[in-house]
Amino acid sequence: MRLSQLFTALSSRNYRLFFAGQIISLIGTWMTQTASLWLVYNLSHSAFNLGIIGFASTIPIFFLAPFAGVLVDRVNRHRLLVITQVMAMLQSFALAAFALTGTITVAHLVVLSLVQGLINAVDMPVRQAVVVEFVERREHLGNAIALNSSMFNLARLIGPALAGFVIAGFGPGYCYLVDGASYIAVIIALLAMRLAKRPARTVQHHPWVDMKHGFHYAYNFVPIRALIMLVAAISAIGFSYSVLTPIYAKDVFLGDARTLGYLMSASGIGALTAAIYLGTRTSIKGLGAVISFGGVAMGCGLIGFALSHWLALSLLCLTLTGLGGVLLMASSNTLVQTLVDDDKRGRVMSIFSMGFTGTMPVGNLTVGYLAHKIGPMITLIGCGAMCIVIAGFFFRAVPKLRAQAAPVLAKLDPTIFEPTVPEG
Repeated sequence: MRLSQLFTALSSRNYRLFFAGQIISLIGTWMTQTASLWLVYNLSHSAFNLGIIGFASTIPIFFLAPFAGVLVDRVNRHRLLVITQVMAMLQSFALAAFALTGTITVAHLVVLSLVQGLINAVDMPVRQAVVVEFVERREHLGNAIALNSSMFNLARLIGPALAGFVIAGFGPGYCYLVDGASYIAVIIALLAMRLAKRPARTVQHHPWVDMKHGFHYAYNFVPIRALIMLVAAISAIGFSYSVLTPIYAKDVFLGDARTLGYLMSASGIGALTAAIYLGTRTSIKGLGAVISFGGVAMGCGLIGFALSHWLALSLLCLTLTGLGGVLLMASSNTLVQTLVDDDKRGRVMSIFSMGFTGTMPVGNLTVGYLAHKIGPMITLIGCGAMCIVIAGFFFRAVPKLRAQAAPVLAKLDPTIFEPTVPEG
């Protein structure tokens, strides 16, 4: 019965189209990310340059996501998503052109990563907000978010492994070429959708006023504020480990691009497992404990990976890291999407995106710098320990946050606070 709940959101035609197009596109995205990390380290042999690439691809989100959130709440979200996909496709083809002609440099990768970050600053909040329009029944929203995470992490499992073989056999340029072509699938899927006309907003404030209202709402609703702060902290500290994986692949395990693909795919196995588990849940009840467990699991996985010099054990540790990361991030996303008012969804999800991805540039740059100065092992041990501490503080705050969210949750599901009666 629980497995039957895993695909309920796919009963919506528009969401089926979105799901099918996205899973193809995301495989290409992960191939590009793997190719860029491998190419940067091979061109420069610098841990700091790995951090620079991560910084360039995510820093625009921190600064532009709030403005993008105002835009998302004002315009046709579906049309805006089509535009971002077309722009991302052109960016990938530009990378392919430089790589296939043998003219690509670290500077090219930094500039085009910055361009991708600018596109993502709009794409992420609109993608988060538009899912509600693709799902026909509101009770399927949590399942849709879990399925989004499932397809993201299935692609995370397939993409890096595939990229490793493509790089080893043909070169990184073909990864970029495949990624560019993969956007065609999602563009076709989006254009094939049949969407009900969205009611126009009757009141139009100045964009600055709208943005201020979004921040005011997110800050003053304490449960949403706590979830965004948690996501921002874990994102900066915990997820930046990925920029160091080329060092372990090449210098610790003496491998090639295929080894890097295995390491990046390992976290995808754990992440996909977590996403499938979340997809079988029928209620948001208990997600606070799931989030806390996810933070602890992620921290333990990072510490184990930092200390390991055995590839099999490292793959297992990264699996645990991926599992914990998705349990924390996807559950936080579900809770925020459940609690937020629909007319503020774009702005709040842009702030969530700013917390999730916008803090990564500082984390990537810091982790790259620390790994260069004190070594990757000590850096990752410190990151893992901090994830565990942050998750512990959040777990202690869960009862208070649940009480503050009670009025909203009770309206959505009056049975959520009913005591569980033991069977028998």
